[in-house]
Amino acid sequence: MKLDPVSLEVIRNALSAVAEEMSSVVMRAARSPLLREAGDHSSALTDTDGYLVAQGRDVPVHLGVLSFTVREFIRVVGRAALKPGDVWILNLPDVGGNHLPDVKLIRPVFHDGALYAFSISLAHWADVGGAMPGSYYAAAFDCWQEGLRIPPVRLVAGDEIDEEKMGLILANVRGPAERRGDILAQISATTVAGRRLEELRQTYGVDFLTAAFEAIHDRAERQMREAIAAIPDGTYAGEDFLDDDGHGGAPVALRVRVTISGETASFDFTGTDDAVPGALNTTPFIAAAGVFYVMKALYGPDIQPSAGCYRPLSVITRPGSLLDPRSNVPVVGGNHETCQRVADAIFKALVPVAAEKLSAGGPTTAGLLIFSARNDEGDYSTFYEVHGGGEGARIDRDGMAVTRVHLANVMSTPAEVIETEYPIMVERQALRPHSGGDGAHRGGDGLHRVYRMMADRVSLTTMFERAVVPAYGLEGGDDGALFEVTLTRKEGTQEKLPGKHNVTIDRDDRVTVLTCGGGGYGVKPV
Repeated sequence: MKLDPVSLEVIRNALSAVAEEMSSVVMRAARSPLLREAGDHSSALTDTDGYLVAQGRDVPVHLGVLSFTVREFIRVVGRAALKPGDVWILNLPDVGGNHLPDVKLIRPVFHDGALYAFSISLAHWADVGGAMPGSYYAAAFDCWQEGLRIPPVRLVAGDEIDEEKMGLILANVRGPAERRGDILAQISATTVAGRRLEELRQTYGVDFLTAAFEAIHDRAERQMREAIAAIPDGTYAGEDFLDDDGHGGAPVALRVRVTISGETASFDFTGTDDAVPGALNTTPFIAAAGVFYVMKALYGPDIQPSAGCYRPLSVITRPGSLLDPRSNVPVVGGNHETCQRVADAIFKALVPVAAEKLSAGGPTTAGLLIFSARNDEGDYSTFYEVHGGGEGARIDRDGMAVTRVHLANVMSTPAEVIETEYPIMVERQALRPHSGGDGAHRGGDGLHRVYRMMADRVSLTTMFERAVVPAYGLEGGDDGALFEVTLTRKEGTQEKLPGKHNVTIDRDDRVTVLTCGGGGYGVKPV
Protein backbone atom coordinates (compact mmCIF):
# COMPACT_ATOMS: atom_id res chain seq x y z
CA MET A 1 0.00 0.00 0.00
CA LYS A 2 1.41 3.39 -1.01
CA LEU A 3 1.00 6.10 1.63
CA ASP A 4 0.95 9.79 0.86
CA PRO A 5 3.25 11.93 3.05
CA VAL A 6 0.39 13.72 4.82
CA SER A 7 -1.33 10.51 5.90
CA LEU A 8 1.97 9.05 7.06
CA GLU A 9 2.67 12.16 9.15
CA VAL A 10 -0.80 11.95 10.71
CA ILE A 11 -0.24 8.33 11.70
CA ARG A 12 3.30 8.96 12.93
CA ASN A 13 2.13 11.70 15.27
CA ALA A 14 -0.90 9.70 16.37
CA LEU A 15 1.31 6.78 17.40
CA SER A 16 3.66 9.08 19.31
CA ALA A 17 0.64 10.58 21.08
CA VAL A 18 -0.50 7.10 22.13
CA ALA A 19 2.89 6.40 23.69
CA GLU A 20 2.81 9.79 25.42
CA GLU A 21 -0.64 9.03 26.83
CA MET A 22 0.63 5.70 28.18
CA SER A 23 3.30 7.52 30.16
CA SER A 24 0.76 10.04 31.45
CA VAL A 25 -1.42 7.17 32.69
CA VAL A 26 1.48 5.65 34.63
CA MET A 27 2.47 8.98 36.13
CA ARG A 28 -1.09 9.74 37.28
CA ALA A 29 -2.03 6.26 38.49
CA ALA A 30 1.16 4.80 40.03
CA ARG A 31 1.52 4.47 43.79
CA SER A 32 5.26 5.06 44.16
CA PRO A 33 6.76 8.58 44.07
CA LEU A 34 9.54 7.15 41.91
CA LEU A 35 7.01 6.84 39.09
CA ARG A 36 4.46 9.56 39.75
CA GLU A 37 6.98 12.28 40.77
CA ALA A 38 10.36 11.33 39.31
CA GLY A 39 8.95 9.77 36.13
CA ASP A 40 11.27 6.76 36.05
CA HIS A 41 9.25 4.92 33.41
CA SER A 42 8.87 4.71 29.63
CA SER A 43 6.32 3.64 27.02
CA ALA A 44 6.50 2.33 23.47
CA LEU A 45 4.59 0.71 20.61
CA THR A 46 5.93 -1.92 18.23
CA ASP A 47 4.75 -3.61 15.07
CA THR A 48 3.69 -7.25 14.91
CA ASP A 49 7.33 -8.44 14.83
CA GLY A 50 8.30 -6.39 17.87
CA TYR A 51 10.10 -3.60 16.00
CA LEU A 52 9.75 -0.17 17.61
CA VAL A 53 7.43 2.27 15.80
CA ALA A 54 6.78 4.96 18.45
CA GLN A 55 7.85 5.96 21.93
CA GLY A 56 7.09 8.55 24.60
CA ARG A 57 9.39 11.40 25.55
CA ASP A 58 10.75 9.32 28.37
CA VAL A 59 14.11 7.88 29.50
CA PRO A 60 16.51 7.28 26.56
CA VAL A 61 18.19 4.23 28.06
CA HIS A 62 14.77 2.60 28.62
CA LEU A 63 13.64 3.42 25.11
CA GLY A 64 16.79 2.06 23.54
CA VAL A 65 16.28 -1.22 25.36
CA LEU A 66 12.59 -1.37 24.43
CA SER A 67 13.73 -1.52 20.79
CA PHE A 68 14.70 -5.14 21.56
CA THR A 69 12.42 -6.29 24.39
CA VAL A 70 9.37 -7.37 22.40
CA ARG A 71 11.45 -9.09 19.73
CA GLU A 72 13.24 -11.14 22.40
CA PHE A 73 9.93 -11.76 24.16
CA ILE A 74 8.43 -13.20 20.96
CA ARG A 75 11.51 -15.38 20.50
CA VAL A 76 11.10 -16.84 23.99
CA VAL A 77 7.32 -17.35 24.25
CA GLY A 78 6.39 -17.87 20.59
CA ARG A 79 3.47 -16.32 18.75
CA ALA A 80 1.12 -19.23 19.43
CA ALA A 81 1.06 -18.36 23.15
CA LEU A 82 -0.25 -14.82 22.55
CA LYS A 83 -3.98 -14.16 23.00
CA PRO A 84 -6.27 -11.11 22.97
CA GLY A 85 -6.63 -9.55 26.42
CA ASP A 86 -3.21 -10.81 27.59
CA VAL A 87 -0.64 -8.76 29.46
CA TRP A 88 2.74 -10.37 30.08
CA ILE A 89 5.25 -9.31 32.73
CA LEU A 90 9.03 -9.79 32.71
CA ASN A 91 12.29 -8.28 33.93
CA LEU A 92 15.00 -10.76 32.90
CA PRO A 93 17.98 -8.86 31.46
CA ASP A 94 18.52 -11.71 28.97
CA VAL A 95 15.13 -11.05 27.35
CA GLY A 96 15.85 -7.72 25.72
CA GLY A 97 16.40 -6.08 29.07
CA ASN A 98 18.72 -4.14 31.31
CA HIS A 99 18.31 -4.72 35.07
CA LEU A 100 15.75 -6.33 37.37
CA PRO A 101 14.08 -3.18 38.79
CA ASP A 102 12.98 -2.14 35.27
CA VAL A 103 9.86 -4.27 34.94
CA LYS A 104 8.15 -4.51 31.55
CA LEU A 105 4.47 -5.21 30.88
CA ILE A 106 3.64 -6.19 27.30
CA ARG A 107 0.18 -6.32 25.70
CA PRO A 108 -0.27 -7.91 22.24
CA VAL A 109 -2.92 -6.05 20.20
CA PHE A 110 -5.27 -8.04 17.94
CA HIS A 111 -8.07 -7.51 15.42
CA ASP A 112 -10.27 -10.43 14.41
CA GLY A 113 -7.76 -12.80 15.99
CA ALA A 114 -4.82 -11.39 14.04
CA LEU A 115 -1.93 -9.79 15.91
CA TYR A 116 -0.84 -6.44 14.48
CA ALA A 117 0.95 -4.50 17.26
CA PHE A 118 2.25 -4.48 20.84
CA SER A 119 2.14 -1.88 23.60
CA ILE A 120 4.80 -1.99 26.29
CA SER A 121 5.20 -0.17 29.59
CA LEU A 122 8.51 -0.16 31.47
CA ALA A 123 8.61 1.08 35.07
CA HIS A 124 11.43 1.15 37.58
CA TRP A 125 10.06 -0.45 40.74
CA ALA A 126 11.39 0.91 44.02
CA ASP A 127 12.00 -2.69 45.14
CA VAL A 128 12.10 -6.10 43.44
CA GLY A 129 13.35 -8.08 46.43
CA GLY A 130 16.93 -9.21 46.83
CA ALA A 131 19.46 -8.84 49.61
CA MET A 132 18.92 -5.13 50.34
CA PRO A 133 15.92 -2.77 50.41
CA GLY A 134 15.70 -1.02 47.07
CA SER A 135 17.30 -4.05 45.37
CA TYR A 136 20.76 -2.49 44.97
CA TYR A 137 23.29 -4.65 46.78
CA ALA A 138 26.80 -3.26 46.36
CA ALA A 139 28.50 -6.45 47.54
CA ALA A 140 26.52 -8.71 45.19
CA PHE A 141 28.54 -11.31 43.32
CA ASP A 142 25.69 -12.97 41.41
CA CYS A 143 22.34 -12.02 39.86
CA TRP A 144 20.16 -13.79 42.42
CA GLN A 145 21.19 -11.38 45.17
CA GLU A 146 19.71 -8.51 43.17
CA GLY A 147 16.06 -9.51 43.37
CA LEU A 148 13.17 -11.45 41.92
CA ARG A 149 13.86 -12.65 38.38
CA ILE A 150 10.69 -12.78 36.29
CA PRO A 151 10.78 -14.60 32.96
CA PRO A 152 7.91 -13.81 30.57
CA VAL A 153 4.75 -14.66 32.55
CA ARG A 154 1.13 -14.09 31.51
CA LEU A 155 -0.13 -11.90 34.36
CA VAL A 156 -3.43 -10.91 32.69
CA ALA A 157 -5.49 -13.35 30.61
CA GLY A 158 -8.65 -12.25 28.84
CA ASP A 159 -8.34 -8.90 30.65
CA GLU A 160 -8.55 -10.67 34.03
CA ILE A 161 -5.63 -10.49 36.46
CA ASP A 162 -4.22 -13.87 37.49
CA GLU A 163 -4.16 -13.29 41.24
CA GLU A 164 -2.08 -16.40 41.92
CA LYS A 165 0.78 -15.05 39.81
CA MET A 166 0.26 -11.57 41.23
CA GLY A 167 0.47 -13.02 44.73
CA LEU A 168 3.71 -14.85 43.93
CA ILE A 169 5.33 -11.63 42.70
CA LEU A 170 4.11 -9.49 45.61
CA ALA A 171 5.26 -12.07 48.18
CA ASN A 172 8.83 -11.55 46.99
CA VAL A 173 9.12 -7.76 46.98
CA ARG A 174 9.12 -5.11 49.69
CA GLY A 175 6.22 -2.69 49.77
CA PRO A 176 3.73 -5.06 48.12
CA ALA A 177 0.80 -2.63 48.24
CA GLU A 178 2.84 0.03 46.45
CA ARG A 179 4.12 -2.52 43.93
CA ARG A 180 0.57 -3.69 43.20
CA GLY A 181 -0.47 -0.12 42.56
CA ASP A 182 2.41 0.35 40.16
CA ILE A 183 1.54 -2.89 38.32
CA LEU A 184 -2.07 -1.77 37.93
CA ALA A 185 -0.87 1.57 36.54
CA GLN A 186 1.27 -0.24 33.96
CA ILE A 187 -1.59 -2.56 33.01
CA SER A 188 -3.82 0.47 32.56
CA ALA A 189 -1.25 2.12 30.31
CA THR A 190 -1.13 -0.88 27.98
CA THR A 191 -4.94 -1.04 28.02
CA VAL A 192 -5.26 2.60 27.00
CA ALA A 193 -2.77 2.01 24.18
CA GLY A 194 -4.85 -0.92 22.94
CA ARG A 195 -7.97 1.27 22.86
CA ARG A 196 -6.22 4.07 20.99
CA LEU A 197 -4.79 1.64 18.43
CA GLU A 198 -8.30 0.23 17.96
CA GLU A 199 -9.59 3.75 17.28
CA LEU A 200 -6.88 4.19 14.64
CA ARG A 201 -7.72 0.80 13.16
CA GLN A 202 -11.40 1.68 12.90
CA THR A 203 -10.49 4.89 11.07
CA TYR A 204 -7.76 3.61 8.76
CA GLY A 205 -7.86 -0.20 8.80
CA VAL A 206 -5.22 -2.76 9.76
CA ASP A 207 -3.62 -2.86 6.32
CA PHE A 208 -3.12 0.91 6.38
CA LEU A 209 -1.59 0.81 9.89
CA THR A 210 0.72 -2.06 8.96
CA ALA A 211 1.86 -0.19 5.87
CA ALA A 212 2.40 2.93 7.98
CA PHE A 213 4.57 0.98 10.42
CA GLU A 214 6.82 -0.17 7.56
CA ALA A 215 6.88 3.30 6.01
CA ILE A 216 7.99 4.77 9.36
CA HIS A 217 10.84 2.25 9.51
CA ASP A 218 11.86 2.95 5.91
CA ARG A 219 11.85 6.72 6.30
CA ALA A 220 13.87 6.57 9.54
CA GLU A 221 16.39 4.31 7.81
CA ARG A 222 16.76 6.74 4.90
CA GLN A 223 17.20 9.67 7.28
CA MET A 224 19.80 7.85 9.36
CA ARG A 225 21.72 6.82 6.25
CA GLU A 226 21.74 10.42 5.04
CA ALA A 227 23.00 11.55 8.45
CA ILE A 228 25.82 8.98 8.47
CA ALA A 229 26.82 9.88 4.91
CA ALA A 230 27.58 13.42 6.09
CA ILE A 231 30.27 12.11 8.50
CA PRO A 232 33.75 11.72 6.99
CA ASP A 233 34.62 8.08 6.36
CA GLY A 234 37.19 6.66 8.74
CA THR A 235 37.77 4.82 11.99
CA TYR A 236 37.64 6.77 15.26
CA ALA A 237 38.62 5.41 18.68
CA GLY A 238 37.43 6.53 22.10
CA GLU A 239 37.43 5.33 25.68
CA ASP A 240 35.95 6.25 29.04
CA PHE A 241 36.32 4.73 32.50
CA LEU A 242 34.13 3.57 35.35
CA ASP A 243 35.47 4.67 38.75
CA ASP A 244 35.97 1.05 39.83
CA ASP A 245 34.79 -2.52 39.37
CA GLY A 246 31.87 -2.14 41.77
CA HIS A 247 33.85 -3.64 44.65
CA GLY A 248 36.41 -0.87 45.11
CA GLY A 249 38.97 -2.00 42.54
CA ALA A 250 40.76 0.00 39.86
CA PRO A 251 38.97 1.99 37.13
CA VAL A 252 37.46 -0.11 34.33
CA ALA A 253 37.87 0.85 30.67
CA LEU A 254 35.11 0.93 28.09
CA ARG A 255 36.58 1.23 24.58
CA VAL A 256 34.97 1.69 21.18
CA ARG A 257 36.13 1.88 17.57
CA VAL A 258 33.64 3.73 15.37
CA THR A 259 33.94 2.98 11.64
CA ILE A 260 32.06 5.22 9.21
CA SER A 261 31.74 3.78 5.71
CA GLY A 262 29.41 5.54 3.32
CA GLU A 263 25.89 5.27 4.75
CA THR A 264 26.70 2.77 7.51
CA ALA A 265 28.36 2.99 10.92
CA SER A 266 29.92 0.22 13.00
CA PHE A 267 30.60 0.41 16.74
CA ASP A 268 33.08 -2.18 17.94
CA PHE A 269 33.34 -2.55 21.73
CA THR A 270 35.53 -5.66 21.76
CA GLY A 271 38.37 -3.71 23.40
CA THR A 272 36.26 -3.08 26.49
CA ASP A 273 37.51 -4.64 29.74
CA ASP A 274 36.20 -7.95 31.03
CA ALA A 275 33.07 -8.30 33.15
CA VAL A 276 33.57 -7.08 36.70
CA PRO A 277 32.70 -8.68 40.06
CA GLY A 278 30.37 -5.83 41.06
CA ALA A 279 27.00 -4.68 39.77
CA LEU A 280 28.25 -2.58 36.83
CA ASN A 281 27.97 -5.21 34.12
CA THR A 282 25.25 -4.73 31.53
CA THR A 283 23.74 -6.25 28.41
CA PRO A 284 24.45 -5.81 24.68
CA PHE A 285 21.00 -4.19 24.50
CA ILE A 286 22.33 -1.34 26.66
CA ALA A 287 25.34 -0.95 24.36
CA ALA A 288 22.98 -0.65 21.39
CA ALA A 289 20.81 1.85 23.28
CA GLY A 290 23.88 4.03 23.87
CA VAL A 291 24.85 3.86 20.20
CA PHE A 292 21.37 4.83 19.03
CA TYR A 293 21.18 7.70 21.50
CA VAL A 294 24.48 9.21 20.35
CA MET A 295 23.71 8.94 16.65
CA LYS A 296 20.24 10.39 17.00
CA ALA A 297 21.32 13.19 19.35
CA LEU A 298 24.27 14.28 17.19
CA TYR A 299 23.08 13.61 13.68
CA GLY A 300 19.33 13.00 13.60
CA PRO A 301 17.41 14.86 16.31
CA ASP A 302 14.32 15.08 14.09
CA ILE A 303 14.31 11.43 13.02
CA GLN A 304 11.32 9.44 14.28
CA PRO A 305 12.72 6.89 16.77
CA SER A 306 11.97 3.52 15.21
CA ALA A 307 13.60 0.24 14.32
CA GLY A 308 14.52 1.71 10.94
CA CYS A 309 17.11 3.91 12.66
CA TYR A 310 19.06 0.81 13.66
CA ARG A 311 19.33 -0.71 10.18
CA PRO A 312 22.48 1.23 9.13
CA LEU A 313 24.10 0.71 12.56
CA SER A 314 26.00 -2.35 13.76
CA VAL A 315 27.08 -2.96 17.34
CA ILE A 316 29.78 -5.50 18.21
CA THR A 317 30.39 -6.68 21.77
CA ARG A 318 32.75 -9.33 23.12
CA PRO A 319 31.29 -12.24 25.12
CA GLY A 320 32.70 -12.15 28.63
CA SER A 321 33.19 -8.40 28.60
CA LEU A 322 31.53 -5.66 30.66
CA LEU A 323 28.94 -5.19 27.89
CA ASP A 324 28.31 -8.88 27.17
CA PRO A 325 28.81 -10.87 30.38
CA ARG A 326 27.45 -14.21 31.47
CA SER A 327 23.78 -14.09 32.44
CA ASN A 328 24.43 -14.86 36.12
CA VAL A 329 26.45 -11.75 37.03
CA PRO A 330 25.10 -8.68 38.92
CA VAL A 331 23.98 -5.87 36.61
CA VAL A 332 21.81 -3.45 38.56
CA GLY A 333 24.15 -0.44 38.32
CA GLY A 334 25.22 -1.12 34.76
CA ASN A 335 21.83 0.05 33.52
CA HIS A 336 22.40 3.73 34.35
CA GLU A 337 26.15 3.96 35.01
CA THR A 338 27.77 1.82 32.31
CA CYS A 339 25.31 2.99 29.64
CA GLN A 340 26.64 6.51 30.14
CA ARG A 341 30.21 5.29 29.68
CA VAL A 342 29.08 3.87 26.32
CA ALA A 343 27.86 7.31 25.28
CA ASP A 344 30.93 9.16 26.58
CA ALA A 345 33.32 6.76 24.85
CA ILE A 346 31.53 7.33 21.52
CA PHE A 347 31.44 11.10 22.04
CA LYS A 348 35.20 11.10 22.68
CA ALA A 349 35.78 9.00 19.57
CA LEU A 350 33.87 11.51 17.45
CA VAL A 351 35.71 14.63 18.71
CA PRO A 352 37.83 14.87 15.52
CA VAL A 353 34.70 15.18 13.35
CA ALA A 354 32.07 16.60 15.71
CA ALA A 355 33.72 18.76 18.39
CA GLU A 356 31.47 21.71 17.57
CA LYS A 357 28.40 19.55 18.25
CA LEU A 358 29.60 18.11 21.56
CA SER A 359 29.34 19.08 25.19
CA ALA A 360 32.22 18.49 27.57
CA GLY A 361 31.75 15.74 30.14
CA GLY A 362 28.69 16.09 32.36
CA PRO A 363 26.93 14.25 35.21
CA THR A 364 26.82 10.94 33.37
CA THR A 365 25.81 9.09 36.51
CA ALA A 366 22.47 8.53 38.18
CA GLY A 367 24.01 9.90 41.37
CA LEU A 368 21.76 7.39 43.11
CA LEU A 369 20.94 7.18 46.81
CA ILE A 370 18.31 4.79 48.16
CA PHE A 371 16.91 5.29 51.67
CA SER A 372 14.65 2.57 53.08
CA ALA A 373 12.97 2.63 56.48
CA ARG A 374 10.45 0.39 58.26
CA ASN A 375 7.38 1.64 60.11
CA ASP A 376 5.99 0.28 63.39
CA GLU A 377 4.24 -2.54 61.51
CA GLY A 378 7.50 -3.56 59.85
CA ASP A 379 6.50 -2.37 56.37
CA TYR A 380 9.14 -0.73 54.17
CA SER A 381 9.03 2.67 52.53
CA THR A 382 11.81 3.10 49.97
CA PHE A 383 12.99 6.46 48.67
CA TYR A 384 14.95 6.11 45.43
CA GLU A 385 16.52 9.42 44.40
CA VAL A 386 18.74 10.44 41.52
CA HIS A 387 20.86 13.59 41.73
CA GLY A 388 21.77 15.75 38.76
CA GLY A 389 25.06 17.57 38.35
CA GLY A 390 26.69 20.22 36.19
CA GLU A 391 26.25 19.96 32.44
CA GLY A 392 29.40 20.11 30.34
CA ALA A 393 30.08 23.39 28.57
CA ARG A 394 29.73 23.75 24.80
CA ILE A 395 31.53 25.67 22.10
CA ASP A 396 29.06 28.56 22.43
CA ARG A 397 27.91 28.59 26.07
CA ASP A 398 28.48 27.57 29.68
CA GLY A 399 26.99 24.34 30.98
CA MET A 400 23.72 24.39 32.88
CA ALA A 401 23.69 23.75 36.62
CA VAL A 402 22.11 20.66 38.22
CA THR A 403 20.66 18.74 35.32
CA ARG A 404 20.61 15.25 33.84
CA VAL A 405 22.26 14.52 30.49
CA HIS A 406 22.36 11.95 27.71
CA LEU A 407 20.62 8.65 28.46
CA ALA A 408 19.06 9.91 31.70
CA ASN A 409 15.77 11.80 31.86
CA VAL A 410 14.45 11.25 35.39
CA MET A 411 13.26 14.16 37.50
CA SER A 412 14.19 14.92 41.10
CA THR A 413 11.63 14.32 43.82
CA PRO A 414 10.42 17.60 45.38
CA ALA A 415 11.58 18.14 48.96
CA GLU A 416 7.96 18.51 50.06
CA VAL A 417 7.13 15.04 48.74
CA ILE A 418 10.21 13.53 50.37
CA GLU A 419 9.30 14.94 53.77
CA THR A 420 5.65 13.86 53.41
CA GLU A 421 6.28 10.31 52.23
CA TYR A 422 9.44 9.35 54.13
CA PRO A 423 11.07 9.86 57.56
CA ILE A 424 13.61 12.25 56.05
CA MET A 425 14.13 16.00 56.27
CA VAL A 426 15.83 17.91 53.45
CA GLU A 427 17.92 20.42 55.39
CA ARG A 428 19.71 22.03 52.47
CA GLN A 429 19.22 22.27 48.73
CA ALA A 430 21.54 24.64 46.87
CA LEU A 431 24.03 24.93 44.07
CA ARG A 432 27.60 23.73 44.60
CA PRO A 433 29.52 26.90 43.67
CA HIS A 434 32.63 26.73 41.47
CA SER A 435 32.29 22.97 40.87
CA GLY A 436 32.18 23.34 37.09
CA GLY A 437 35.46 23.11 35.17
CA ASP A 438 37.05 26.31 33.88
CA GLY A 439 37.58 27.12 30.23
CA ALA A 440 36.51 29.45 27.46
CA HIS A 441 33.09 28.37 28.69
CA ARG A 442 32.63 26.96 32.20
CA GLY A 443 31.00 23.69 33.10
CA GLY A 444 27.75 23.85 35.05
CA ASP A 445 27.72 23.65 38.85
CA GLY A 446 26.58 20.60 40.78
CA LEU A 447 24.04 20.20 43.59
CA HIS A 448 24.49 20.51 47.36
CA ARG A 449 21.79 18.59 49.22
CA VAL A 450 21.65 17.48 52.87
CA TYR A 451 19.29 14.82 54.23
CA ARG A 452 18.62 14.34 57.96
CA MET A 453 17.15 11.05 59.16
CA MET A 454 13.98 11.18 61.24
CA ALA A 455 13.99 7.46 62.08
CA ASP A 456 16.36 4.76 63.27
CA ARG A 457 17.74 1.85 61.29
CA VAL A 458 17.47 3.42 57.85
CA SER A 459 19.13 1.45 55.07
CA LEU A 460 21.21 3.65 52.75
CA THR A 461 22.55 2.51 49.37
CA THR A 462 24.86 4.54 47.14
CA MET A 463 25.38 3.91 43.43
CA PHE A 464 27.20 6.74 41.68
CA GLU A 465 30.17 7.48 39.42
CA ARG A 466 32.38 10.53 38.75
CA ALA A 467 33.84 10.22 42.25
CA VAL A 468 37.23 9.09 40.88
CA VAL A 469 37.12 9.82 37.15
CA PRO A 470 35.83 13.40 36.73
CA ALA A 471 33.53 14.87 34.12
CA TYR A 472 36.08 15.65 31.41
CA GLY A 473 36.93 19.00 29.90
CA LEU A 474 36.87 19.29 26.11
CA GLU A 475 39.17 21.12 23.70
CA GLY A 476 41.44 22.29 26.53
CA GLY A 477 38.77 22.93 29.18
CA ASP A 478 39.28 21.80 32.78
CA ASP A 479 37.59 18.79 34.39
CA GLY A 480 34.68 19.29 36.78
CA ALA A 481 34.75 18.65 40.53
CA LEU A 482 34.27 15.07 41.71
CA PHE A 483 31.05 13.62 43.13
CA GLU A 484 31.10 13.32 46.93
CA VAL A 485 28.73 11.83 49.53
CA THR A 486 29.50 12.27 53.22
CA LEU A 487 27.80 10.61 56.19
CA THR A 488 27.85 12.68 59.40
CA ARG A 489 26.76 10.73 62.46
CA LYS A 490 24.78 12.54 65.14
CA GLU A 491 27.85 12.31 67.40
CA GLY A 492 29.76 14.43 64.86
CA THR A 493 31.98 11.78 63.23
CA GLN A 494 32.22 11.96 59.44
CA GLU A 495 32.75 9.30 56.78
CA LYS A 496 33.14 9.76 53.04
CA LEU A 497 30.99 7.05 51.42
CA PRO A 498 32.15 4.98 48.44
CA GLY A 499 30.23 5.15 45.18
CA LYS A 500 28.82 1.65 45.63
CA HIS A 501 27.95 0.96 49.24
CA ASN A 502 25.30 -0.23 51.70
CA VAL A 503 25.18 1.12 55.27
CA THR A 504 22.65 1.49 58.09
CA ILE A 505 22.13 4.98 59.49
CA ASP A 506 20.08 6.32 62.40
CA ARG A 507 17.96 9.21 63.60
CA ASP A 508 19.68 12.63 63.28
CA ASP A 509 22.45 11.25 61.07
CA ARG A 510 23.00 13.50 58.04
CA VAL A 511 23.89 12.59 54.47
CA THR A 512 25.48 15.36 52.41
CA VAL A 513 25.47 15.05 48.63
CA LEU A 514 27.81 17.16 46.48
CA THR A 515 27.25 16.20 42.87
CA CYS A 516 29.90 16.54 40.18
CA GLY A 517 30.51 19.68 38.17
CA GLY A 518 30.54 19.70 34.39
CA GLY A 519 33.69 19.93 32.30
CA GLY A 520 34.80 23.20 30.74
CA TYR A 521 35.06 23.75 26.97
CA GLY A 522 38.05 25.41 25.31
CA VAL A 523 41.10 27.12 26.73
CA LYS A 524 40.30 30.05 29.02
CA PRO A 525 41.56 33.32 27.49
CA VAL A 526 44.52 34.83 29.35
